[in-house]
Amino acid sequence: MISAGEFRNGATFDMDGGVYSIIEFQHVKPGKGAAFVRTKIRNVITGAVVEKTFSPTEKFPVAMIERRDMEYLYNDGDLYYFMDSETYENLPINASVLGDNFKFVKENTVVKVLSYKGSVFGVEPPNFMELVVTKTDPGFAGNTATNATKPATLETGAEIKVPLFVNEGDKIRVDTRTGEYMERA
Repeated sequence: MISAGEFRNGATFDMDGGVYSIIEFQHVKPGKGAAFVRTKIRNVITGAVVEKTFSPTEKFPVAMIERRDMEYLYNDGDLYYFMDSETYENLPINASVLGDNFKFVKENTVVKVLSYKGSVFGVEPPNFMELVVTKTDPGFAGNTATNATKPATLETGAEIKVPLFVNEGDKIRVDTRTGEYMERA
């Protein structure tokens, strides 16, 4: 059990039949009245974010979320197949479970598969991926005074904005959390 007074960022708990993760929390002690904990929590299954206040003495059962390293193998329509590198067991996951940032993951990449009580609810790709630019317009360095960008298609099919000096065939590093160009690799 975890009390609201012990909340920390990233802690997970069961409440009203759902599993929640704490994004932000703040202990508030007003001059008049009882203290309370103001939080911003995310339902880990649906992804919905809610702001809620708790009494510091409220208690909730701790939710144990399993994070397993698995290798992304291939996709077959709406099913994406992952392999546990210890047991060599294949796990098919529906495309609706994968987040928007999965478009930066290429085959044979190790990702974290998140599950709660055996039910998979999310996949976390690595924070940075090195990908090859497969299609972009030619650009020339130094032809503008500002940091201008142009669209580029990566080897996974994802489209991002890159600086003008990046050409087709260049390998670049992408931040999968924001989908932004970081640097040449």
